[in-house]
Amino acid sequence: MAPRKLAAGNWKMNGDLATLAQINAMAGAVRGASCDVLICPPALLVPALVAKGVVRVGGQDCHAEASGAHTGDISAAMLRDAGATHVILGHSERRADHHETDDVVRAKARAAHQAGLVAIICLGETGDQRDAGQTLEVIAAQLAGSVPEGATAANTVIAYEPVWAIGTGRTPTTGQIAEVHARLRADLSARLPDGAEVSLLYGGSVKGANAAEIFAIPHVDGALVGGASLTAGDFLPIVTALDAA
Repeated sequence: MAPRKLAAGNWKMNGDLATLAQINAMAGAVRGASCDVLICPPALLVPALVAKGVVRVGGQDCHAEASGAHTGDISAAMLRDAGATHVILGHSERRADHHETDDVVRAKARAAHQAGLVAIICLGETGDQRDAGQTLEVIAAQLAGSVPEGATAANTVIAYEPVWAIGTGRTPTTGQIAEVHARLRADLSARLPDGAEVSLLYGGSVKGANAAEIFAIPHVDGALVGGASLTAGDFLPIVTALDAA
């Protein structure tokens, strides 16, 4: 079975109730798409977005524990209860700003699985690591350390986001993306019985103008999109390109 195609939008710390009007503008195109479409807004907007019933909805993070004295945190079970189906974990901004290690990401992914959420596990190298020729080594280590036991194609998505390309306007060459995604596919296939079916997303300055070229790369099954997912005008061309891939 081929991996599911997924266009996932990460709103990060952006948006409010008024921003949800953008979802209405996406409704017709999204309902006619063969690929899955997911939006991960700030946690306070999850219930309101779920209520619209237009796209799949995910969280941007969760705690590794199901409950407890963790002021300000949100559990995977809470996201699921609010109607979310996915959660982004290990994004480079979480790894950098909150010092999240592979062990932390793996624990969170395990919690997401236990709550019935699909874990979108993010991996990516810095510019210094890329320049030092360490990309494949870094990616392989992050994959091995961040994906928990029990991961399957049904409960796990992997997103490759080169840190140096996020929000910078810089995009790796198709050859660089292909090399990383081929390594991810090989490692997943060696580790998981259905590793060939795990969806692999690319993220890092994806936009309508380059989406078709990116989706033509082997083992790229979709995208994790940042700023370009905030408006229908920017996000729908990406969805359309994935649908046609």
